[in-house]
Amino acid sequence: MAACRMNDMIYQHIPVLLNEAVASLVTLRDGIYVDATFGRGSHTKAILEQLSPQGRLIAFDKDPEAIAHAKLTFSHDKRFSIFHRSFAHLQLTLNELQLMGKIDGILFDLGVSSPQLDDPERGFSFSRDGKLDMRMDTSKGMDAMTYIANVPEAELADVLWKYGEEKFSRRIARAIVNARQQQTITSTAQLADIIKFAQPKPKKPHDKHPATRSFQAIRIEINQELSDLESALEQSLEALTTGGRLSVISFHSLEDRLVKQFIRAHEKGDDLPRGLPVKGSQFNARMKSIGKAIKPSTQETDLNPRARSAILRIAEKLS
Repeated sequence: MAACRMNDMIYQHIPVLLNEAVASLVTLRDGIYVDATFGRGSHTKAILEQLSPQGRLIAFDKDPEAIAHAKLTFSHDKRFSIFHRSFAHLQLTLNELQLMGKIDGILFDLGVSSPQLDDPERGFSFSRDGKLDMRMDTSKGMDAMTYIANVPEAELADVLWKYGEEKFSRRIARAIVNARQQQTITSTAQLADIIKFAQPKPKKPHDKHPATRSFQAIRIEINQELSDLESALEQSLEALTTGGRLSVISFHSLEDRLVKQFIRAHEKGDDLPRGLPVKGSQFNARMKSIGKAIKPSTQETDLNPRARSAILRIAEKLS
């Protein structure tokens, strides 16, 4: 468990599948590794503990608070460097470092960190009222308040359906557009209430707030999470050396589907006509899965309910 200070408050971050992800990733103590989602450094710390003095770890994060935490906590370690960039800039960065194709392992821990969720000023959660922001990089880009104020109704409905798998997407989009015509939507509580009352009352109680899917969808759209992930996965294949490992922790089905399809596509290799006398090794497969997908234990989910939806997939680059 790692703690960080933000806005004079302490927010705790509990890493998910920490031991499983790092154990599968680090196969060479002198290797070069990438933590594509630094967060608050739990995985970074665990990876560095496995590396020799000759090892190296390169980290990425879009969040300025994560960058500040990294510099405060790991600046003494010469094996470590961090870049205030999306992991979508993986290839650009590794080319700058002349390390493209030389990486022994890349870790992605996707989604929103606990400090981001727990700080109401970040606007990711409706558990406490806060500013409607939702940007992972608060130094640039459009925040959720501006997006909600300007997005066309049909486009918003499509986003809620595509990224939130929200079956009431059109009703919710219409309610948001009607509400913003009356007053500017500036807070997470405002938006959550609009979404809640736009839906029929559930017949059975459920543990998810009615706004959960919509908040997820808007966050994904604001931060271009899935397009960045899709790009970064393809770049990671080129970044890895032969035998290098890819370790990805996902927290919802859209992320996991992208990861699963990416690994399967590169395990399969080239599409060839049926009936050709070609051995499997000639299909140009570029990756292989390492074991089955891993989910948190009951003990871990009891300690950290946010871990319930996590899933870890591991793959290795072939020659």
